[in-house]
Amino acid sequence: MVSWSGHIVPFIVTVAIWFIATGLIAWADNRERSTFSRSLVIGGAAGISGLVVILVSSLSAEVWAVYLAFIGALMVWGWHELSFLTGWITGPRRIASVPGLTGWTRFSQAVQAILWHELGIIAAGAAIIAITWDAPNQIGTWTFLVLWVMRTSAKLNLYFGVRNLSEEFLPPHLTYLQSFFRRRPMNAFFPFAVGISTVVVALIFMRASDPATTIDQSVGLALVGTMLGLAILEHWLLVLPLSSTALWRWAIRNRDAAKADTDTSISRRSATPVLAADAALPVLRPPAT
Repeated sequence: MVSWSGHIVPFIVTVAIWFIATGLIAWADNRERSTFSRSLVIGGAAGISGLVVILVSSLSAEVWAVYLAFIGALMVWGWHELSFLTGWITGPRRIASVPGLTGWTRFSQAVQAILWHELGIIAAGAAIIAITWDAPNQIGTWTFLVLWVMRTSAKLNLYFGVRNLSEEFLPPHLTYLQSFFRRRPMNAFFPFAVGISTVVVALIFMRASDPATTIDQSVGLALVGTMLGLAILEHWLLVLPLSSTALWRWAIRNRDAAKADTDTSISRRSATPVLAADAALPVLRPPAT
């Protein structure tokens, strides 16, 4: 049975946080690079606070604690997204893929481009699991795991190839990542990823609407299930003839100013000698296949 407090309110809260948080991160990482230090300090404080919130809220299974655990996980996740999109924590490779690569070599270069970021997420996930181990409230842990699994799936789909690459969301200083994307109608991994996650979200909402489920459990399941549902929606937007950019156009409208700032920084370094190997690796637009 669907209820206002157990299902509808958590749904509205999750959608609102998803929309606003995505926009704020896109806004922050598309500003001038001179603003990044302040954004990273604020984001770092939010990430650490999120871990504390998860720890404290995990000790209680009441509804208020469920909401706090959910928000705490989003704070930690938001910090990782911000640190990546500002270019602070990415990977050992900060140049485009070598043209014409295929197979394991191409995949290896793609992993190198995001390796430190991925290891940071794994470390944060391990920390969250550790501080909530055997605690009555596991919503913080489940929320973080859902975000990690679905974001990894989205990255793999971009790598294998989809219709919409959402290049507009990449800030100017990360445009080299586009060389690891492929544009095609769909890939073989997409149906598998969406199919499995759809089954999981259906099971979650079936459990949430079970009359035997308590209110705190319903709220937690609705929060996590809605976040998973939004991640599935984001996957579909990768292949449908639709663009999600319009939803957050307000957040990336300062992209041109940020690009000019990045171009200025590059021009100031133009007199510095570079390796011939680096000079031979221009930033590439994603190949059309």
